Amino acid sequence: MTQSRLPGAMRSPVQAIEHRLVRPAQEFLARETAGGFAILAAAVVAFVWANSPWSEQYFDLWHSKVTLETGLLTLDEDLGHLVNDGLMAIFFFMIGLETKRELLHGELAGFRKAALPVSAAIGGLVLPALIFTAFNAGGDGARGWGIPMATDIAFAVAVLALLGRRAPFPLKVFLLALAVADDLGAIAVIAVFYSDGISVEALMYAGLVLAVILVVRQFGVRRLDVYTLLGALFWVAVLESGIHATIAGVLLAFLTPSRPKQDVEKFRAEADLFLDAFDKNRGDSDAQQVVLHEFEAAVRRSEAPLERLEHLIHPWVVFAIVPIFALANAGVEVTSEAFEGAIQSRVTYGVMLGLVLGKPIGIFLATWIAVRSGLAALPNGVSYAHILGVGMIAGLGFTVSLFVTDLAFDDALLIDEAKLGILAGSIIAGVAGLVFLRLAVKPGEDFAPPPIVSH
Repeated sequence: MTQSRLPGAMRSPVQAIEHRLVRPAQEFLARETAGGFAILAAAVVAFVWANSPWSEQYFDLWHSKVTLETGLLTLDEDLGHLVNDGLMAIFFFMIGLETKRELLHGELAGFRKAALPVSAAIGGLVLPALIFTAFNAGGDGARGWGIPMATDIAFAVAVLALLGRRAPFPLKVFLLALAVADDLGAIAVIAVFYSDGISVEALMYAGLVLAVILVVRQFGVRRLDVYTLLGALFWVAVLESGIHATIAGVLLAFLTPSRPKQDVEKFRAEADLFLDAFDKNRGDSDAQQVVLHEFEAAVRRSEAPLERLEHLIHPWVVFAIVPIFALANAGVEVTSEAFEGAIQSRVTYGVMLGLVLGKPIGIFLATWIAVRSGLAALPNGVSYAHILGVGMIAGLGFTVSLFVTDLAFDDALLIDEAKLGILAGSIIAGVAGLVFLRLAVKPGEDFAPPPIVSH
């Protein structure tokens, strides 16, 4: 069988590495770049709408009740909470898939590769929280220390993409790995510190459903409809348990099989037979359709469910779910009273300075310590100036920061003050990082991603 008859089935070692590591990073970065602009558009619409003559309709929309009753579950939530508890569970499911892929095959696979982005993420998580706490310790806003810890990967990648080929491709991959590790840290914070009182009964139901999922997985079931039903039941049980429902998405992602049902060698053998059968039935379209359907089933058996699910839901998350979340949460009504309150608010300053100063300083110092100690090394073509610039861009804490705000506070005034800090801090961080990196990269430097051989 020649390579032209079955694209991608037989590759050189270099091509295999490119296909396994570089191509997914390029595809992910391209989607996140476009997704960042979609989120920005939704956030602008929300902010303008909330400060327009139609602001009442905006807030009424997200407070409208949604009731869903079936034989298995009953939901009675307002639309805003349904977005935050339901759609964002899918967002965190995708984050879990990305994290598992990076741990197995990407920039977090192995101690040496993971040391740099994980160290940077820890620095970028701890220092913003400390800065916020320095402003708010003992006050009404003290519970919001987790707000400036997160990085919005879509926004960050979109801003970095504005540099074009002036930014080294390894720097973009470093930002991707940093953001994934950062998200994992934020998820842990949400699970431990921002969950309500625990219901033992609901946890038992969640454990039972989880056990069923493990059994089904052990028997090699790959049908998505089965896992969708079980996943929905697990989400409801976790929601009722007091642990935030988004954690259900992460747990389900880590349970998603990362290996295909059949190996590549068997697929190669089957592919030859399918291609021969297709050629022999030339002129018989019905027979060829049967062969194509069988061939498609063989392709699915040879594709890991983790990769298939990630490719399936990623466009929906970045172009629909997260923009809807931004539309529901970025609408802050800025009255003169609210503006004056924000100027004097320790919560606003804690969030803003945590993002603008805490993120870059924390990431830079942690990276410097990791490199100087011999724990890690800077990627090829990446300097400390690049790391500082990426640290600034990592201060774009939009999506998860808004999410944590609603978990941390019940007081509407504190929520608005935190959101204004997020919006102001994210804008300053993004612009400062973009300008700094443009100045940090010398004129004439031209960094391009490694070429991918088309198969």
